[in-house]
Amino acid sequence: MTETFADLIACEDVLMFVNAAITSTGQREFRHHEGQQRLSLSFLHAYMLHNYRDLYAASLALDINDHNAAVIVRNLLEHAAAANVDQRRAEGRIIARRLALLPPQRVYRLFRELRRAGVNNRRTRAIMRDWLAARPDPAFDAVKYRGAVKAAVRHAHLDLPDETGAFLFAPQTTRAFQTPIFEAWRRAHYEHGALYDLPYTVAEGFAAKHGIARALFLERIEPRLTRRERLGLQENARRRGVEAVAADLTTMPLTRLATYVLALPLDERAERRAELTTALRTSARRVAGGLADTWGKVAAVLDDSFSTTGSAQKKRRPLAVALAGHFLLEALAGEYVPLWTSGRSDPLLLYPYGPTPLGERILDGLDTAPDRLVIVSDGWDNAPPGLAAEVLRVWRTRLDPGRRVAVTHLNPVYDADDFDVRRIAPTVPTAGIRDAEDLPALVELARFAEGRVGLTELRAHLDEQVARFVETPS
Repeated sequence: MTETFADLIACEDVLMFVNAAITSTGQREFRHHEGQQRLSLSFLHAYMLHNYRDLYAASLALDINDHNAAVIVRNLLEHAAAANVDQRRAEGRIIARRLALLPPQRVYRLFRELRRAGVNNRRTRAIMRDWLAARPDPAFDAVKYRGAVKAAVRHAHLDLPDETGAFLFAPQTTRAFQTPIFEAWRRAHYEHGALYDLPYTVAEGFAAKHGIARALFLERIEPRLTRRERLGLQENARRRGVEAVAADLTTMPLTRLATYVLALPLDERAERRAELTTALRTSARRVAGGLADTWGKVAAVLDDSFSTTGSAQKKRRPLAVALAGHFLLEALAGEYVPLWTSGRSDPLLLYPYGPTPLGERILDGLDTAPDRLVIVSDGWDNAPPGLAAEVLRVWRTRLDPGRRVAVTHLNPVYDADDFDVRRIAPTVPTAGIRDAEDLPALVELARFAEGRVGLTELRAHLDEQVARFVETPS
């Protein structure tokens, strides 16, 4: 089937939006302030909603970030009148599945936004009701997110068990709760020991109220900490002499672990080299799964230039993606050649430094005769400017027209001015990336950006992703 010009434009529009939805969270980046990011991202959401509503909804099945997933859900529910019956039914399934995967605090924030916007149609109330009913521990949510649960219950007009209703709206009328966590919350107002039966974020407030020493509080609350809380508190606890708060780094998500490693002082990274390297490799092998050692010879050009500093809101995020990507590519490859833009060779001691000589490193990578060349960079080739594009143009048109070497550029930074991630060369497929865990899927998605497949193939790919997404159990 021959693609029309309109179809090709639609394909480019969808890919542009997906790249933005993967990389941008509306926060400041190294080269663009928060206002630019939000304005650019808001335009893309409005454009997609009104021109490609079905594809806009289908993007919820892709590896977009939580911020944009919540915005898509809100927009679909706010503009429900523009959808027909079949669209609303399809959207309802994919929204329900996506909400089940979002962090609960993100979903409760979304419910508050819907309430403020006055969105209270039947479908919205049903989605809120079903999501709350599916929560694994409603009593825990009622304590940890008390204000948010109250707002959601009011907005959706939900019926509650008597004790939950009393806890949320009139706790002072109950002398003792039968639900253990509700009773712990009640007693924590006057009894120090009770607060250690509460979630960390709730107990922390009571500890401050009662003037409990931080070291004592951390030691006693340690069994209640989640994996993420444990990682965040580990260094704080160590400084206070509380060795009980220790995270098992091998269980941490790969990109989050890389972010943690980069936040450590260089001396500490060197001192803990074996521990940190083992954790990163273990996490990477877990992500690679059945794809481990199947990608043949891989050369990677990895950006550790000064621009990978990121911003105050996203400190060293681009560098963390590159570091995590390094260990994941090492796990995926049968033979692996990493090439950092700085020329350094010790990934554990990286820090943002220097210009971005992508052209030179790409030449070095191609010189190794790889099966795949993967570039993880914000695309600002500046040493010298434009060399990378020229190298890749000559390579594709004269040296490798048959595309023996698969070249993919993954960009962790959204370019607000261009409404997309910055591309190195038009001959190389580019995809946005936020978490290195998504690298294998994004390499597959990037092939649509080469212009050799059009809207029909993209729709088929999205339909397949949606079907798999909604059928996967939570």
